[in-house]
Amino acid sequence: MKKRNLKGLLLLALLAIPLILGASCAGKEQAKYVFLFIGDGMAQPQIIAAEIFSAARSSDEIKTAKLSFTQFPIAGLTTTYDAGSFITDSASAATAIATGRKTLNGIINMSPDKTQTYKTIAQYAKESGRKIGIITTVTLNHATPSGFYGFSSSRNDMYALAVQAANSDFDYFAGGAFQHRTGRNKDQTDAIEIAKNNGYTYIDTKAEFDALKPGAGKVIAVSEKLREGETMPYEIDRKPGEVSLADLTRKGIEMLDNPKGFFMMIEGGKIDWTGHANDAGANIHDVLALDAAVSAAVEFAKKNPKNTLIVVTGDHETGGMTIGFAGTHYDTHFEKIALQTRSFAAFNEEVLKPFKENASASSQLLSTGQQLSLNDLLPAIKESFGIDFDSLTAYEKQQIEFAFQRTMKDERIRPVEEDRYLLYGGYEPLTVKLTQILNQTAGIGWTTYSHTGLPVTTFASGARAEIFGGYYDNTDIFYKLASAMNIKVE
Repeated sequence: MKKRNLKGLLLLALLAIPLILGASCAGKEQAKYVFLFIGDGMAQPQIIAAEIFSAARSSDEIKTAKLSFTQFPIAGLTTTYDAGSFITDSASAATAIATGRKTLNGIINMSPDKTQTYKTIAQYAKESGRKIGIITTVTLNHATPSGFYGFSSSRNDMYALAVQAANSDFDYFAGGAFQHRTGRNKDQTDAIEIAKNNGYTYIDTKAEFDALKPGAGKVIAVSEKLREGETMPYEIDRKPGEVSLADLTRKGIEMLDNPKGFFMMIEGGKIDWTGHANDAGANIHDVLALDAAVSAAVEFAKKNPKNTLIVVTGDHETGGMTIGFAGTHYDTHFEKIALQTRSFAAFNEEVLKPFKENASASSQLLSTGQQLSLNDLLPAIKESFGIDFDSLTAYEKQQIEFAFQRTMKDERIRPVEEDRYLLYGGYEPLTVKLTQILNQTAGIGWTTYSHTGLPVTTFASGARAEIFGGYYDNTDIFYKLASAMNIKVE
């Protein structure tokens, strides 16, 4: 009898556990409005660099200036490896975050054997009645944004992904353009025409963007100013009056706000691109641009504090960035980064390209590469990067002169040429050498031109934010978002 009674008590206790857990969650608001910010290539090194830089601009003290999201009450550490490598790319990382599944580099929302497709958290949110926004500073069919609406065995199938966006029925796309919107050979039906036939309004001017009002229906809003690869400008190069990531976020809030709520994925895509190029100055400005967009979400949350969730994370780290360089020992000089006025890409386009064209046109470009002197570029170098050539060491001068000669010979560095790749990656030799020297002078180091396997930090604030604390995998973000939105997933 005693044993049977004991068994009965144990059974009752086990049956009571779900009721107790349910009661512990009772009264907690569901996350009706959800912001998921992804800093592509952003881990703790990029975040702390932005905080040190922000403080160094206004003070000589050893301190940091907190970003809006680093002040969130919840922070967790998130692993990023994929199904085949400890170093993920953006496609497999987006798949993990958006679907809770691991896959291989280059694959979007499909199983590693490319036979099964996965459903995304944004698609679940759409089915729940929420409106959906996808925002990015790069192309709208790049790996990260595609990871929330599409699937493909190859992230490079840009046209198929653009068509999937056009057929997604999502409510607000904003940022860069769709790359290869008529196919690689420009012989396919325009993805934008498909979108228009599906009820989308397409705009690509600042005036049209400013005029957008709630009730306009489904919208694709492309930045009027586009740069390389049909993306938005790097934040350091963005001119006053040009649309920012924060502007796109505020407009998204305006367009998507409704009684059933919304889900928005906002990507700072060019944090990654600057990391690949080892351009710390441009990298920091793009982190700050993402933070300004987060601030827009925080303002919305103040008006809807009980049912708004804001999550900020990265998909992986890019560049192996670190605070500390052998040449500066324990010192950092982030105030030197503040002197930079152009990204590596803008320097190439606005300074180097016309310089090389002028040299060629004037017949001064010889096969030996001994053409216009480096001295002719020194004023533009100082204006762009704050580098005073005369104050450099003999070794630094030698590095710049050697890189200048390679640039003027139009050498194309390929990854298979290991010695040259280690020096310059796949980038313009002179430009990458200038950013390297500026970074090293400031006390910033880099280990690679690719991604690394570092964990990223995930920050959360608002409804159900507490579930984002701890140490977990990037696939867990999908399940945590679903739980916060009270969405049952397969």
